[in-house]
Amino acid sequence: MKNPVFLALAEAAQRGEPVALGIISGVKGSSPQKVGAKALFFPDGRITGTLGGGCLEAEIQQRALQSLRTGKAAAFDLLLDHDFGWDDGLICGGKVCGLILPQTQAAGPAFWHALAERKAELRWGVKKDFSITSSDDIESPEILQGSTERRPSDARQPEEAWLYSETVTPPCALWIAGAGHIAQAVAPLAVQLDFGVTVFDDRPALVTHQFFPPEVCLRAEVWEKLLALPVPTAPSFALIVTRGHRHDALVLADWIHKPFLFLGMIGSARKARTIFEHFTDEKIATPEELQRVACPVGIKIGSQTVAEIAVSIIAQFIERRAALVGAGTQFIERRAALVGAGTSRPRCPPHTGDHP
Repeated sequence: MKNPVFLALAEAAQRGEPVALGIISGVKGSSPQKVGAKALFFPDGRITGTLGGGCLEAEIQQRALQSLRTGKAAAFDLLLDHDFGWDDGLICGGKVCGLILPQTQAAGPAFWHALAERKAELRWGVKKDFSITSSDDIESPEILQGSTERRPSDARQPEEAWLYSETVTPPCALWIAGAGHIAQAVAPLAVQLDFGVTVFDDRPALVTHQFFPPEVCLRAEVWEKLLALPVPTAPSFALIVTRGHRHDALVLADWIHKPFLFLGMIGSARKARTIFEHFTDEKIATPEELQRVACPVGIKIGSQTVAEIAVSIIAQFIERRAALVGAGTQFIERRAALVGAGTSRPRCPPHTGDHP
């Protein structure tokens, strides 16, 4: 899935349309958005993305419009307490700092298009002079296939040279074995939640975009050929939901040896025991390898319907992705601004609608 803020930036740069990019670069305590949240502010009041909504976003929007008028970039530090947020329910109690960048056009549409497409790992950041750059000199994490670890690379420039930096990575891949009801329910949710989804099945009648969103890659072939495909280079998840135990076991016997970050299989605890015992007895997989398999897959929410099962599976994917991969980003926070003087409170504009 393309990043909507970066895509809107690319399109604005292509048209020569003035816009201001707002970024949350640091958070202390509770806040409605996390470090790395972005929003694009247009002179006519339109907003793409979000920095948290409510008074916080309204305050940053006013500052962004001022920045567009002056052409000057700015930093902000805002205290989120009951003095401003009661009406909007944003009594978070934390502090946020960030950047407002009105000169994003200078980076050029190709720069923002590359970040929006996310076809490869790209580093970019904002220097202390508010200039935007893409550079291998930015310290960023290295995401290792099959690893639960995020290791920073060797820094070539001091952290103080940057107000903000991040590494934009391709989305995690999700391979789904089986194109039945559960796959059809999981796939569209996974697409919305930034997984690159591929569905495999040996039944061509099911492997069509009649049942799956256009963003889903579909593979219909005999299982022997499907299982010979190499795993994507991006961090990868796998879900086994074929039409029966025999096919589930066939896929599991191959996928358990592939470097997936997470491998889940539909079924009961009894099914898992039966298949796992067979795999151990036949030396198809070791007990240690089988411990990696989540079966039954999905978090326990008492799910019964196909839609509920899909939600439970996706929730487990989100949980594991956050734990194993994270956002794939590394941010340099302006810590002095978070804990020092000069912090202000967002000013809520008067309500103009029907809501109290």
